[in-house]
Amino acid sequence: MAGSIPPKGLDSLGFIEREGSLGCVPREFRPVVVATRDRVLDHFGARLDSAYLYGSIPRGTARVGRSDLDLLVVLREEPGDGDREGARALGEAVDKEFAQVDGVGILLLSRAQTLSEPERYDLGWFVACLCTPLLGEDLAEYLPRYRPDSLLARETNGDLALLLPRWRERIARADSADETEDARRPLVRLLSRRLVRTGFTLVMPRWNGWTSDLADMAEVFAAYYPARGEQMRAAAVLGCEPTGDRGVLTSYVDDLGPWLAEEYARVHGIKAPRPDS
Repeated sequence: MAGSIPPKGLDSLGFIEREGSLGCVPREFRPVVVATRDRVLDHFGARLDSAYLYGSIPRGTARVGRSDLDLLVVLREEPGDGDREGARALGEAVDKEFAQVDGVGILLLSRAQTLSEPERYDLGWFVACLCTPLLGEDLAEYLPRYRPDSLLARETNGDLALLLPRWRERIARADSADETEDARRPLVRLLSRRLVRTGFTLVMPRWNGWTSDLADMAEVFAAYYPARGEQMRAAAVLGCEPTGDRGVLTSYVDDLGPWLAEEYARVHGIKAPRPDS
């Protein structure tokens, strides 16, 4: 069975092509990228191993005032609480200064973890295929080429069953804090994106291609699971234009999420446990 969108994102040998580049960064976002690059370098200094952009900005699809800036920062040693707090403060400062972005997220990792064997088909694939080098050495040079196969599907998104209890806890905390709909928007966006990406990688080996576009992901998924297609299309919309509807969150953890976790385990198995899990 073929998806309604022709497979893409692979080179002539069937490997996933690296997406994004600094040359694709939209003009409006270039000052944000330059400022963030310089501040990351100043803050971490010699401890910095490498830094990357990922997401819509290096793919060239970011929207002014609506898209967030996502960075991966790899340190030469394990990041500590102070590093995480510093990264959080740095991101908040950039977000406040530049109206072009709607949030700045900085993911901190160590070089050893990124290149470790257990992470070869998760963090390793993420760096090699979805991240655009910004500073330092490109760790993709130490990583293999990747195909859209069942191994990659399992090791990237085969942990949804483990995430669902955590999502329920976050929803419960939001309820107990009596958060407004606006405060729930980031949670709706986060869960929506994760579910769409998990749905896509469920069928990715059959489709035999790669895309990071949420709408395309949902359409590919719907071609193989039409009964769940409208749910996934709606999640793709909310991943870009989130609301604060608690009913959406409930449907994710009580219906779509559990079904998807069970089907994923049936088709691809469960993600291998990590040393710190």
